Amino acid sequence: MTEARSRLPAPPPEVVIDGAPAIGRYAGRIATIDWRALSEPHRRSALWQRLHHKRWHYVGLGNGELFIGVAIVDLGWTCTAFAYVFERRSKSLLANWRQDGLPGLQCRVSDQPLSGCESWFRGPGARLSLRHQPEDTLSLKVQTAGIDLQAELSLTDAAPMLLAIGRIENGGVAHATQKSPALMVKGQLKVGGQAFSLDDAIASVDASNGLLARNTDWRWACAHSPEVGFNLQNGYFGANENALWLQGELIPLGAARFEFEPKQPMAPWRVSTDDGLLDLSFSPEGARQEDRNLFIAASHYIQPVGTFSGQVKASKDALPFAVKGLLGVTEDHQSRW
Repeated sequence: MTEARSRLPAPPPEVVIDGAPAIGRYAGRIATIDWRALSEPHRRSALWQRLHHKRWHYVGLGNGELFIGVAIVDLGWTCTAFAYVFERRSKSLLANWRQDGLPGLQCRVSDQPLSGCESWFRGPGARLSLRHQPEDTLSLKVQTAGIDLQAELSLTDAAPMLLAIGRIENGGVAHATQKSPALMVKGQLKVGGQAFSLDDAIASVDASNGLLARNTDWRWACAHSPEVGFNLQNGYFGANENALWLQGELIPLGAARFEFEPKQPMAPWRVSTDDGLLDLSFSPEGARQEDRNLFIAASHYIQPVGTFSGQVKASKDALPFAVKGLLGVTEDHQSRW
């Protein structure tokens, strides 16, 4: 059993306290993310909130053979979902599916990030869902042309979850995100006529919910094993969600630096934090990439899959913990939404 340890306080009962965002980093689960209690100067019109409220559930899971990324995204005025399967041996995508839909009719992203969550997408030839089960697991199902995935992600005995709540500048209001550490997986995948067991895979979950600016960009890195994992972001949310999980302990990190060549994202990356607790190189193996321009909205997105190596530390004076070949992703994302 993982011993739950953290240097962060327990989550507040709500993301809004006395009309304002309950800004901070916390260790543990929050029941729901609900912005309706915001008051001036944080409150916006119903129409503004409809257009700017963004919610998503993202699951990344991988093992020695594969990395799988699945997302269900509610943008307020539209929704989208994607699922991809990257084979590490051939360094190629075995499947890369995406579809848009209408919020409420074809898609729902739960305001419950983990406990009680029920997010789904339904479209022509596609059924995706992420649902919390009574035994404290998340049931992930993906059925699309080419992908048949069924997996159970165990929340039992996991290290502390990260909850981050913060303000958004430059036209946004507030954002909250719940990030998981390494989660044990049981499941199976059928793709391209092949069958794979996922019983040795490690998963992580990103449940995000905020009132964001029209133009939003970020760099992101995430990787997990039972011994060590991390989440880093540089962009619209500052250092709010930067965290290290080391041997069961959740440790807040400082501001993240991403050193990479945007025009050559398959070249090596370097990610580090200004507190000196994390310094890693990233070697991409392949990527999912998409550029879209819908006139009223546009996005540039690339998510390389690869491995991290280097070192992390629990504190400034602690001995370094070596990281080698840790499977994960980086991301470069710009959106006008």
